[in-house]
Amino acid sequence: MPEIAEVERAKKLINKYAGQLIQKVETVEDTIVFAGITHEEFAKELTGRTLESAGRYGKVFYLNLSGAGRMPVLHFGMTGMIQIKGQLATYYKETPKTASTDWPPRFMKFILHLLDTETGITTQLAFLDARRLGRIRLCNSPLEEPPISELGFDPILSMPSLDEFKRLVLKRSCPVKALLLDQSFSAGVGNWVADEILYHARVHPEQRTNTLTKEQLEALHHQTSNVCATAVAVDADDTQFPENWLFKHRWGKGKKATHTLKLPTGEPATIKWITVGGRTSAYCAELQVLGGSTPKPTRRKRKAKVSLLSF
Repeated sequence: MPEIAEVERAKKLINKYAGQLIQKVETVEDTIVFAGITHEEFAKELTGRTLESAGRYGKVFYLNLSGAGRMPVLHFGMTGMIQIKGQLATYYKETPKTASTDWPPRFMKFILHLLDTETGITTQLAFLDARRLGRIRLCNSPLEEPPISELGFDPILSMPSLDEFKRLVLKRSCPVKALLLDQSFSAGVGNWVADEILYHARVHPEQRTNTLTKEQLEALHHQTSNVCATAVAVDADDTQFPENWLFKHRWGKGKKATHTLKLPTGEPATIKWITVGGRTSAYCAELQVLGGSTPKPTRRKRKAKVSLLSF
């Protein structure tokens, strides 16, 4: 699933066309991806307005448009992506051999026909979603309405202070990996980013949040910001991720790894996989030891659940 860095990359791509006129909007009917609106309504409300800028919060991005009307608010889901006519789409991890520049692209939900009024050059920008788990909405004020208004802090835009971070973590008693995945806690952190944060913080994904030590909380706070900032800084290009990142060794449960993850001693590390928060989690057995007690949550009449905020 596209996470904070991939969505930031899409935002930057769209911003290259800021100031251009939306001359025409092509759409296809999809009552799942178009949420609360029809595809015709979406096209009508955007046509004739100027793309002023794109913004992002968590895994959600939005378009600021000129004039009266609502703004597009977009979520990629598992397989959503942006494609410019004549270019390959911005894939999540790696571009498959079957990728094509054929137009209109497969799984297209809408295409914006953008006109540079100064040069007369037109550009076509498409939103694709093969598995139909993404969402396209229209909002009057994207940052003040759901889904963005229901999200937690963004590690790039609104990372809390250490004291506030500790308070938010310690009031919970769930596995720390599940908390990081909860978009109402940390918006934009997905599966691989959470694993990377925990690896560098030296925290086991199953450790209960209310058992974390002062040192672990400090490491989590730093790495939540650091991992996200590093991924964003290289425009989500995984070939530029640091060599000591777990990311380069976690895919395919070790079958596709081209390097061996090393311990600080230089010895090979042992990568293990478990399911936490409903997601497959990779961790280093030697460095991420399950510490503290792992108490079960206090029984209540209604069991508390970790919200993963599906879009």
